[in-house]
Amino acid sequence: MYRDRYYFYEKNTGVTHFHVDAGPEGCFPVDQAAGLLAMHCMVRGQNPSDYEVMVKAENEILEGLAEKAEKLLQAGHSVSSPVKLTRREEEVLGGVMKSLANKEIAATLNLSERTVKFHVSALLAKFRVRGRMELVREASRSSMGPMTMALPTPIATRETRSYAPTGQGYSVAVVPLPKRSMTA
Repeated sequence: MYRDRYYFYEKNTGVTHFHVDAGPEGCFPVDQAAGLLAMHCMVRGQNPSDYEVMVKAENEILEGLAEKAEKLLQAGHSVSSPVKLTRREEEVLGGVMKSLANKEIAATLNLSERTVKFHVSALLAKFRVRGRMELVREASRSSMGPMTMALPTPIATRETRSYAPTGQGYSVAVVPLPKRSMTA
């Protein structure tokens, strides 16, 4: 199979650093590639084993790739279960999305700091994440899109709301990081 360009990328970062073009008969230009690889390794203080060679796949090989990947993505979205939140969890999540500390959320919602910590822990478990930043990211991917919810006035209900991932593109919410430590 004829390939006209060979890319050299760094294994641990995946960044492409240089490429070489195939010779006149479509052969891999070993001498040229070895020289370029040696120069890159010398400049970066690396070894040749830190690099991999990647070749461009021909169009016939890639035929149907995007369509199959899209079908698998849709199947994956249909399997994921929605995250159900209580009203209080939703209120606490609103505070987390605003980068408020537990103490600030507690003061706003007239709760104890320990209760807020309990709700944050429950949210981490429900969204299957380990930290507040991951929680913000996953909650932003929910059906509500980027969450810009204000902390609502408390109302005595036990209703739950569903936050299912959407089948459409994801949006990214930029959340400023406070200068204080934020733990669940």
